[in-house]
Amino acid sequence: MSSINTRARLPARKALFLAVAFAVSHSFLFALNAKADSDTIELAPVPVTANPLGAGSDEMVVPVSVLSGRELSLGRESTLGDTLKSLPGVSATSFGPNASRPVIRGLDSERVRIMQNGVGILDASSLSFDHAVGIDPLIIEQIDVVRGPAALLYGGSAIGGVVNAIDHRIPKEQLDGITGRGEVRFGGAEDQKSGAIVLDAGNGLFAIHADVYERKTNDMDIPGYAVSSRKNREDGTPREHRGRLVNSASRADGGALGASLTFDNGYVGLSYSGHDNKYGVVAEEDVIINQSTDRWDLATEFKDLGNIINRVKFRFANTDYKHVEIADGSPETRFSNRGNEGSLEIGHGNIGKLSGAVGFQFQDSKFAAIGDEAFVPKNQTQSRGVYVYEELPISLTNADDLKLSLGGRVDRVEVDSEGGGRFGTAVSRDFTPKSISAGALLKINEQWAVSGNLSSNQRAPSYFELYANGPHVATGQYEVGNTDFDIERSRGIDAQIRWKSGKHAFNVGAYHTRFSNFIGLFSNGLMFDEDGVIDPAGELAGADFEQVKATFSGLEADGKFRIYEGRGTLDLTMRGDYVRARNRDAGEYLPRISPLRLGWGLNYSFNRFGTSLDVLHGFKQTKVADNELPTDSYTSVNATATWLLPTTMRLEAFAKAYNLLDDEIRDHTSFLKDIAPQRSRSLLIGLRGEF
Repeated sequence: MSSINTRARLPARKALFLAVAFAVSHSFLFALNAKADSDTIELAPVPVTANPLGAGSDEMVVPVSVLSGRELSLGRESTLGDTLKSLPGVSATSFGPNASRPVIRGLDSERVRIMQNGVGILDASSLSFDHAVGIDPLIIEQIDVVRGPAALLYGGSAIGGVVNAIDHRIPKEQLDGITGRGEVRFGGAEDQKSGAIVLDAGNGLFAIHADVYERKTNDMDIPGYAVSSRKNREDGTPREHRGRLVNSASRADGGALGASLTFDNGYVGLSYSGHDNKYGVVAEEDVIINQSTDRWDLATEFKDLGNIINRVKFRFANTDYKHVEIADGSPETRFSNRGNEGSLEIGHGNIGKLSGAVGFQFQDSKFAAIGDEAFVPKNQTQSRGVYVYEELPISLTNADDLKLSLGGRVDRVEVDSEGGGRFGTAVSRDFTPKSISAGALLKINEQWAVSGNLSSNQRAPSYFELYANGPHVATGQYEVGNTDFDIERSRGIDAQIRWKSGKHAFNVGAYHTRFSNFIGLFSNGLMFDEDGVIDPAGELAGADFEQVKATFSGLEADGKFRIYEGRGTLDLTMRGDYVRARNRDAGEYLPRISPLRLGWGLNYSFNRFGTSLDVLHGFKQTKVADNELPTDSYTSVNATATWLLPTTMRLEAFAKAYNLLDDEIRDHTSFLKDIAPQRSRSLLIGLRGEF
C-alpha cells in the first residue's frame, strides 16, 4: 500500500528510545559495577491476574489461562486478539490483520476488559472493530486471560472476562546485573519485518527498564478471492482482488523507559511508553488509520507490613490516545481518549484462616470524535468502585482441600454527553451497578479437582450504547443508541473438572450466563444515507442498540499428555470450545458467535531441536442472526520448528508455517468474514535471544 511508508526508518521519538535504551543499559550498568559475565537473571513469575492473594493458576477458583515465556514468544502475532484466539473459549474480532480484539465466551467490546499491568487501557478499540488495541504483543512478557464474570476485581464491566497484558516496564523485583531479550522476524503472508529489544538492569536497589520495537508489513496474501462466494451469490458483490487483501499493510513502532526503587518487601516505580500504529482499513480501500498512544504509569507495592494490613498496592496510569482516519490522503475524522485510571488495594492479615483484600478503583476519561463520520458525541465517563475479595481454606480429609471464595463490588458510573448537532442536547446518566460472585475449589486427591462459580453481575451502559447516532462506515451501518437504557443485568454459573498427573493434565468446563436485559446492536430493517435520512437506496443499514433477554452457554476443554520419552519427548495437546448465544425475546441467535472448534497438536523436542504441528478444525456456523450469512468450515494446519544455537548467549532460530492446507479460513466472529479471509499458506522465520 503506497500510502503507508514502509522504508526502514524510525520516528524521532522511537530513535530516542533506542538510543537511550542502549545508553542506559550499558553505561549505567557499568556504573553499578555489574559483572558482564554474570549468569542470566531470571525475573520472578508474576502472580496470576484476578487473585490478589498471589495464587498460581492451579489454585484459582475461576478459569484462567496464562501465556508466558517461550510459549508466548513463539505464539506472538501482530495483534492481541490473534495472539490469544487459540486458547479455549477465546476468539477474536479480526477486522483484517491489524485490528483484532479478544472475544471471550461469545462476549466482546466493553464486556471484555483489556488491561496493561492491572490498569485498564484507554483507546477506541471497543467502539469500533476497525480500531486497533493500543498494545503491541512484541513487548508483552505474560498474558493472563480470566474467562467468565467472576473477574470482578478489575472493573464492573468485565462480565465476559479479563485480558491482562503484563510487561516489566516498571521493574518489581530486585535485580543485580542485567537481563534482556531480543527478537527479529521476517516473512509470513504479510511480508512482515519486525524486531524488539527489551532490557532490564539493576544494582539491588535501583532497577531500570528500556524497550523498543518496530513492525512493518505489506498487504497480506490470501487464498482465492477476498469476497466469499456466498456473499457474491447473496447480494452480487463482485469477487475482486484474488490472492491479496487490499489495504492491509501496516507500520507500528514504540518503546518505553521505566525505573524503580526496589526493596526486600516492595518497590516504587514510574514508566513512560509510546506506541504508534499506522494501518489500512480493509473495509475501505482508501482509508488509513494513524494511531498514537502516550502513557505514564506509576506503581508501588509493599508486602509483609503487619498482622492487620499486610500488603498495600497502588497503580495509576495517565493515557493520551488519539487517532486520525485519513481518506484519499486527507484527514477526515479524529478520535481522542484522554484520562486517568488507578486502583488502591489493601490486603488484610489472616482472620483465622480467612485472607483477602479490599480495593478502590477510579477512572476519568474524556472521549471525542470530530469529523463527518463521528457517530458518537463528545463525552466524559467517571467511575468509582469499591470491591472486596476473600478466601477461606477448609480442611476436610486432607490439609486445606477445599477453598471457598467470595467477591463483590459496587460502582458509581456517570456518563455525560455534550450533545450538539444530530446528538441533540447535553445528557447526563448515572448508574450504580452491583456485582457479587462466590466460588469453591475442591481437591479430591493429588490428581483431581473440581471448581465452580456463581455470579450476579451488573454493568453500566457505555457511552456509545447510550449516545451513538450516526454513520458507522466501517461496519456499513447507521447506529443509534438509547439514552434510556437501564443497567445490564446477568447471572451466571460455570464449573470445571481438572486433572493433573506428572506431565499429563486436562481441564473440562461448562458455563451458562443468563441476561435479563442484554445490550446488543440489532438491525432495524431500514436503509439510510450518511445524513441519517431513510433511503431504500442508501448504503448504510439501520441498526439500533436494544436491551433484550439473552443466554450464553458453552463448553471448554484443553489437555496435554506426554506420550513418549526416550530420544527426546513427544507431547499431545488437545483443545476445543463451543458457545451458543440466543436472543430469547426474538427466538433468534446472536451475531458473530464462534462455531464449534476442535484441535490437536504434537510437540517434539530433542536436545537443541524442537518441532510442533497444530491442527484446528472450525465447524460450519449455521446458527446465525437475522441478516447474517453462515460460514463454511475450515481446517487450519500450522507447524513450528526451532533450533537452539550452540552459542554462549541463548539464541534460538525458529520457523513458523501457517495454513499449510491453504484453506479459505473465515472466522465467524469477524465483522469482515465475507470480504477478508485469513492469511494464505506462508512461512515466517525469526531469531530470538535471551541473556
